[in-house]
Amino acid sequence: MKILITGGTGFIGQHFIRRRLAVNDEIYCLTRDQDRAQHLFQGTVEVISALSELEGIPLDAVINLAGEPILDKRWSKERKELLYSSRVELTNDIVKWLAQLSVKPKVLISGSAIGYYGSQLDEELGEESPCNSGFTHQLCLAWEKAALQAERLGIRVCLLRTGIVLGEGGALAKMEMPFKLGLGGAIGVGKQWMSWIHIDDQIEIIEMLLTHEQFSGAFNLTAPETVTNKEFSSTLGHVLHRPTVLPMPVCILKLILGEGAELLTEGQRVVPKNLLDSGYKFNYPKLEQALASIYRN
Repeated sequence: MKILITGGTGFIGQHFIRRRLAVNDEIYCLTRDQDRAQHLFQGTVEVISALSELEGIPLDAVINLAGEPILDKRWSKERKELLYSSRVELTNDIVKWLAQLSVKPKVLISGSAIGYYGSQLDEELGEESPCNSGFTHQLCLAWEKAALQAERLGIRVCLLRTGIVLGEGGALAKMEMPFKLGLGGAIGVGKQWMSWIHIDDQIEIIEMLLTHEQFSGAFNLTAPETVTNKEFSSTLGHVLHRPTVLPMPVCILKLILGEGAELLTEGQRVVPKNLLDSGYKFNYPKLEQALASIYRN
């Protein structure tokens, strides 16, 4: 297959590209950081800086994973605008470009996140669940609406409402250090829900959506087992053989992240209803199994 991917230098993008290179796909990586992409893929991927560079190349699929990291910096007004433009405006640009193609790809798989639902305490959230308003919901809603415009072009669209992706690196790399030092613990009282997925399942699901034409619409990319933050912290400590007795005060997170702290302090209990209904069998349905596989490697 000939595949265009945005966000290819990110955690999920790197894993996806390496998986598809193994089956001899032809990958085009749209990125602003060409040096990083060239370093990562060592000439195995065609790195481009503009969609116009693909003129005359008939693509089979577009995988849209681009977006500035959501919690790397405090949410100022300028930061929110960047989070929006790197997702929504880029997706709009992609759809406008697709509309101009005489031969269009069959599928657009576009990123989103479980932030789509907003904070809903203990409510179990499937793809049809109602949403609470807030910045993350409005961001994901606009992101998805931009991608869904491609349906009017006859292109199948799948939306990835992704939770916390666990693997070597990625989100775990930011969490694990205090735990390895014996300083880890729950955030606040730890009752907030954490919806997670192992990177192997994340990539396998994207491949399933890529290659099976019966799938379209939104999919929650989370494991069937949701856990509270306290349970997550305890399990991570157990796998690392470290105590988990020092909670992170919520006020500290709010000082560091501002409004963005809500993603860590409120949480969402999201379940992969559409994936389970499709018959997908998770490789890592349980958190302890998932973490053990990562730290065993």
